[in-house]
Amino acid sequence: MKVTIIGAGNIGGAVARGLAQGSYCKASDIICTAKSQQSLDRLKAENPDFNILSDNREASKGADIIFIGVKPWRVEEIIDQIKGVLDYDKQLIVSLAAGISFEQLSSFFTKHTGFDYTVPAIFRVIPNTAIEVLSSMTFVSASNNATQEQADLIVNLFKELGNAMLVEERLMGAGTALASSGVAFAMRYMRAAIEGGVELGFYPKEAQEIVVHTVKEAVDLLLTNKSNPETEIDKVTTPGGITIKGLNEMELFGFTSAVIRGLKASK
Repeated sequence: MKVTIIGAGNIGGAVARGLAQGSYCKASDIICTAKSQQSLDRLKAENPDFNILSDNREASKGADIIFIGVKPWRVEEIIDQIKGVLDYDKQLIVSLAAGISFEQLSSFFTKHTGFDYTVPAIFRVIPNTAIEVLSSMTFVSASNNATQEQADLIVNLFKELGNAMLVEERLMGAGTALASSGVAFAMRYMRAAIEGGVELGFYPKEAQEIVVHTVKEAVDLLLTNKSNPETEIDKVTTPGGITIKGLNEMELFGFTSAVIRGLKASK
């Protein structure tokens, strides 16, 4: 499978590195372009098999999948550059730009042929920063003209870079709040817990080690047992015990409501 990544910076570069480690394509099957030569040099230094080009039109010719990883305000400019060389019937377009809807993308791609307006199969994909360690929770949404087979391909590609879920476009904002902004929210909880650990008497590095492993243990319990948080909470909240006292104190100061308000504000 031939892949082109236009805008191989932070997220685009992470996608390139992840795909090169997966089963669908090799580094030699991946063409990368970027506005910053430094980004391209870094990719090439990490893996000399990556193909580096400066011409987006040339990079787009013959690719099975074209990822557009530029900033949202550059998406229309990039599409204008490449749409004249695309085969709309064979090539898949994947937008990594947050906030650019299918309606906008379709309008950028529309070309007039006789009396018909046609667009390629387009996907919107929102990964998070954990994609750089192959642990992203990625959301995929498909345009109306994409087939189920094509959608399965894109989802499976991103499952090799962590986990991926096919959702309706209307849920992309919610997914961003839960999984992209959610990384920052989880980090903020851990930072607070580390500070609490220092106040309880641990050195900062010790507190961080404890908190990071504790969060990982909580995640492992949910994934392994396929349970829900309340089930696991019940296992450690004995009547009159210290855990329930701690939870109730957090709730007194609005822990759950603060998380929900933060998520809704991030949507």
